[in-house]
Amino acid sequence: MDTDSQDLVLKKEIESSPLYSEDLAPVSQSNRTWGTWNYAALWISMSLCIPTYMLASSLIEGGMNWWQSILTIFIANTVVLIPMILNGRAGAKYGIPFPVFVRASFGVKGANIPAILRAIVACGWFGIQTWIGGFSIYQMIHVWYPGIANLPHIFPAWVGLETGPAITFLLFWALNMYVVYLGVDSIKKLLVFKAFFLPAAAVALLFWAINAGNGLGPILATPSKFATSGEFWNFFFPALTGMVGFWATLSLNIPDFTRYAKSQKAQILGQAIGLPPSMTLFAFIGVVVTSATTIIYGTTIWDPVILAGKFENKIIVSVAMICIAVSTLATNIAANIVSPANDFAQLAPSKIDFRKGGYITGVIGILILPWKLIADPTGYIFTWLIAYSSLLGPVGGIMIVDYFFIRKQHLHLNELYEVKGEYTYTNGYHVTAIIALLIGILPNIPGFLLAVKLVGNDTFPHWISELYHYAWFVGFIVSGIVYYVFMKNRVPGKISN
Repeated sequence: MDTDSQDLVLKKEIESSPLYSEDLAPVSQSNRTWGTWNYAALWISMSLCIPTYMLASSLIEGGMNWWQSILTIFIANTVVLIPMILNGRAGAKYGIPFPVFVRASFGVKGANIPAILRAIVACGWFGIQTWIGGFSIYQMIHVWYPGIANLPHIFPAWVGLETGPAITFLLFWALNMYVVYLGVDSIKKLLVFKAFFLPAAAVALLFWAINAGNGLGPILATPSKFATSGEFWNFFFPALTGMVGFWATLSLNIPDFTRYAKSQKAQILGQAIGLPPSMTLFAFIGVVVTSATTIIYGTTIWDPVILAGKFENKIIVSVAMICIAVSTLATNIAANIVSPANDFAQLAPSKIDFRKGGYITGVIGILILPWKLIADPTGYIFTWLIAYSSLLGPVGGIMIVDYFFIRKQHLHLNELYEVKGEYTYTNGYHVTAIIALLIGILPNIPGFLLAVKLVGNDTFPHWISELYHYAWFVGFIVSGIVYYVFMKNRVPGKISN
């Protein structure tokens, strides 16, 4: 080991610290049991979800052909794999979750800032997944009872929500909250269901598309909608950033999972085996099916829930929607509840536990209006995915630079839980990290304001607003460099603002 044993073991007296809780405590060596295939299975399970399908199909809807879409997704997931593995090293070495790891770079109180940024994004994903699950239930009911579509309006127009989908959305939301109440262990059987039925359903949908679309030939022959290479590149780079942003959340909080690793090799190989291949394979299914809808229906249908609702056989529609709902429930709890619950616990470790963190996630997931986030592929990629990647990219850059270049992969474990210790900095905040974060976000603000139409096209120089199309990369690089310049001459263990 390259650290003293005292830096890998938590002292008993730390348990009385207000920064300590069982949820945030280091995982003991005896409980670090995840091997290579556990991590591969984790990524396969998380990749096989409806948003992954929609991710790929949205690229087809945006104008790409099948190989352009697949290549974009493969490149993006290979890129995001790098910070995933790097940030995962601290979790595997010290057994700590993301909210504790980030205390080293942002301070024991300053860690609340990246924790909240990451948690809010997870709330958005929770809302999106809950909407997908709820809408699948609506589609199933609609097949048997069409009158649900004609229920009187109860929401104002600005909400953009019909009564029928709203009811099923809230029912599915309540089911998610009930699972939170039962605890994470209750999801194991659902994950097994998902691991079997969702891939089977995806393959069945693939064969349907190939058959109904008169073979793969016509489907894969569907041309790109871009007339020039310039048009393609103008779409490609923002799309690539959006694809990277898809897993930008997990690239930060991957220590929440690697803290259970048997070894560094297990988390590195497991993630490399599980992430890019599974995302690319499932994306291929989404691409083929979406391309087939253009041939079959004369229009591109990028939402699989809407597509499944078009099938004439009521039994098939019902089975498909149940599969989508159950698999979505499993994914939602595993990917979008566990991490934000830990993040919210960081705010008050002694007062907020997993359940309370899960309930907070659920409430924010409604308030974020997820049905609007995925109403169209343009908003999905260019607004939602890119916007939050501009916030999380800078955090990732700071964390990696701090751990690898400043501290040389050496943390003082006990100090991470001390109110007054090495990572207290100035009243618990590392001002340098916060400044670097703000500087990394700054270049992307003009493009964001333009994307959400708060300013006109001529408000900023074109090259400045164009930086937004590379939001994750810009934020990651700028914040990382700024943090390194400020910190490079400071001695670890004696770091201050």
